[in-house]
Amino acid sequence: MDQDGTPKSLLTGVARIQAYLRTLPDAPGVYRMLNAKGDVLYVGKALSLKKRVASYTRLAGQPYRIARMIAETSEMIFVTTASEAEALLLEANLIKRLKPRYNVLFRDDKSFPYILLRGDHAFPQIRKYRGAKSEKGIYFGPFASAGAVNSTLDTLERAFLLRSCSDTIFEGRTRPCLLYQIKRCSAPCTGRIAKPDYDALVKQAEDFLTGKSRAVQARLAKEMETASAATDFERAAQLRDRIRAMSHIHLHQGVNPQTFRDADVFAIYQEAGQSCIQVFFFRSSQNWGNRPYFPRHDREMEAADVLESFVGQFYDSRPAPSIVLLSHDIPNRELLARALATRAGHKVEIAIPSRGEKREIIQQALHNARDQMARHLAENASQRALLESVAETFGLDAPPRRIEVYDNSHIQGTNAVGAMVVAGPDGFEKAEYRKFNIKSADLKPGDDYAMMREVLTRRFTRLVKEAGTEDEVRAKWPDLVLLDGGKGQLDAACAVLTDLGVNEVAVASVAKGPDRDAGREHFYRPNQPPFRLDHKSPVLYYLQRVRDEAHRFAIGTHRKKRAKAMGVNPLDEITGVGAARKRALLAHFGSAREVANASLADIEAVNGVSGALARKIYDFFHSGD
Repeated sequence: MDQDGTPKSLLTGVARIQAYLRTLPDAPGVYRMLNAKGDVLYVGKALSLKKRVASYTRLAGQPYRIARMIAETSEMIFVTTASEAEALLLEANLIKRLKPRYNVLFRDDKSFPYILLRGDHAFPQIRKYRGAKSEKGIYFGPFASAGAVNSTLDTLERAFLLRSCSDTIFEGRTRPCLLYQIKRCSAPCTGRIAKPDYDALVKQAEDFLTGKSRAVQARLAKEMETASAATDFERAAQLRDRIRAMSHIHLHQGVNPQTFRDADVFAIYQEAGQSCIQVFFFRSSQNWGNRPYFPRHDREMEAADVLESFVGQFYDSRPAPSIVLLSHDIPNRELLARALATRAGHKVEIAIPSRGEKREIIQQALHNARDQMARHLAENASQRALLESVAETFGLDAPPRRIEVYDNSHIQGTNAVGAMVVAGPDGFEKAEYRKFNIKSADLKPGDDYAMMREVLTRRFTRLVKEAGTEDEVRAKWPDLVLLDGGKGQLDAACAVLTDLGVNEVAVASVAKGPDRDAGREHFYRPNQPPFRLDHKSPVLYYLQRVRDEAHRFAIGTHRKKRAKAMGVNPLDEITGVGAARKRALLAHFGSAREVANASLADIEAVNGVSGALARKIYDFFHSGD
């Protein structure tokens, strides 16, 4: 401590920050504060880098969070920008990429899904789509979840009878598929609908997706009345079913605004030092779902500051709509609006409505945020109690922060895979899941113990090699490893960890009970007799749940690998046979098997296949003759 009671570490941090002031420009830019290990502590933006950094050298009135950050600062990095708006965009990008400890962190696991009505085919396909909007067509969304997309897509297929199959399947059909039979497709693949009529369906779908849904329904209702008056009752019934499908979408959207077309709504609710931000998506005057977020931030931060940082990061990788509605006013609203407009390429208005329909929607979003926060806090309390019981069950010193659960899946040794799922205080951490393709050449088919040895060897060898800072070690190393299996799997795991010199990780295995009866599982720990838990124990239910999640993930991974292996076409292995020639061969012969049985002359007769290539294809299939 100094004479006035100021900690020496804080004074040292101030001195290091002060050393940069002499060379800093009075210009907009972004700064990074780093600790002695080189870890980024904080990323900030400023209209004047010199004035902003100078504020960190004045200790009076600094919040405890900022004082801690100053004390830890050992180095600073600066980037000047052309404007403050550009600095804000760069700040959001760096925060998402570097995840600094003292910033508000927005955990964005993946992009939002859309529905795509393709525009690059004579008979356009409608399907779910993620990623950059690089394909030609009309995008419908974004949707809050994949489930919302699947449900809406199912209804849109019923309403407009557009194909959902891939181009490969479309070109290879000779008779209509099941979707045609259940009236979810018009079967353009087999000519059951003429192109002009299919184009009319596409136009109706396009109108619906761009906000003209009521007009489309009115036109169909008029056509239904005309068909009914002409006693074409089958046609009238088809139109009735399509109108009902469109009405079904509207009924399940809840609020459909009348005063704006495209907007995102952000409402924040804080309790117990945590924040819940509800995001509602509105496109073409239609509500396409909502999604809660729980950004990580210091408990002292105000709602407006959390919301501003969250919105900036939210639009780091996606364009903003024309209107963004907020529940709280934010400090740099106009600046953020200019930055979002620069990124989106159109004007963006950020508003805090005080009355009317927009205010009612904000209130609904706030109500959802409050309810979601109550559930989140209750689940966290319950989760903490469960993890405390898990620690007691397996003799851990503290509740586990990271539990890794392992399982294998195969069919008589073929397409063998290992799977790892991760659970912790926040539930399942799906971004941390890992799959392992079993690679050992000398492994006997079906040897589960050898598979488990390979998976754990690869996993922990990598952990040992990548052990970096203490924070990284704490974040990535498990406190408990749980194996789906019995004593054999446990012995295999213990042997691997011993060979690698890993002694601080607790290991256990869970074996299914007699007749695979849930509730009668046996648990194994090293050098201890097996034990069972009471069949009504919440801990048993929790351990069953994490074990079943690992089983689900392993089986799903195995099935994908098996399906991929079954779908491999031998034509893909022939040099010179690209996508176009492959389509020509399959269209001519019907299948790769028929290509294999074809004569050299038959292969040469295929359009686009030269004599030399025909010889290469023929020799590929007849090399053993």
